[in-house]
Amino acid sequence: MIDLHAHILPAIDDGARSLADAFAIAEDAAGDGVTVIAATPHVRADFPTQPAEMEDAVAALNDELVHEGIDVAVVGGAEVAIDRLPQLGPDELRRFTLAQNGVYLLIEFPYRGWPFALERLVEELRSAGLIAVIAHPERNGVVQDDPTRLRDAVAAGALVQLTAGSVDGSFGAASASASFALLEVDCAHLLASDAHGPHVRMGRLRSAVDALADPALARRLTYDVPAAILAGEPLD
Repeated sequence: MIDLHAHILPAIDDGARSLADAFAIAEDAAGDGVTVIAATPHVRADFPTQPAEMEDAVAALNDELVHEGIDVAVVGGAEVAIDRLPQLGPDELRRFTLAQNGVYLLIEFPYRGWPFALERLVEELRSAGLIAVIAHPERNGVVQDDPTRLRDAVAAGALVQLTAGSVDGSFGAASASASFALLEVDCAHLLASDAHGPHVRMGRLRSAVDALADPALARRLTYDVPAAILAGEPLD
């Protein structure tokens, strides 16, 4: 499996607090069958991560993982808050794309309310050559009430990432129900952990795959689509 949303870089945001935490996330992921993890530190007001900061941390962590014999590769990325997007230049946005391939950008969906002009934002990113990957909308109350509200954003070109803890029920019935509803209306495209470390939560990808009870769907969400995103390839 490929995990495209994890806060594995130590001491950068509210994820891994130390190198030991980062090792714990990587070992847990490897145990689930994950071979590649995208490091996606927050880029927002309280965690104004810079591209160079993320890049240096990814390089250092990969060296440490090799030294520890943990067989997981970490690639660059970020989870960019919607209100932070206008403050970032084209080069910064591309350096924050998943695997830094200049195509797919993970954006943080709010937990409350509906983001202003979401479809226009998706279209503006597309005009700049970027495809929005919307992180964990199933945890938002508005989406839980009406998952079909995401259809316009998907029609405008966005992809939707579900969180493993939502799919397996760890985040409650509402998030689980919204996850499966989004799958039913073709508004969910990949599954990721959003792991933050032992003090918050670990991966749970294997548990989510079991909850899906559909091997073909699980492969699409955890490997086929993430692999295409890593390669910067277009999706059908």
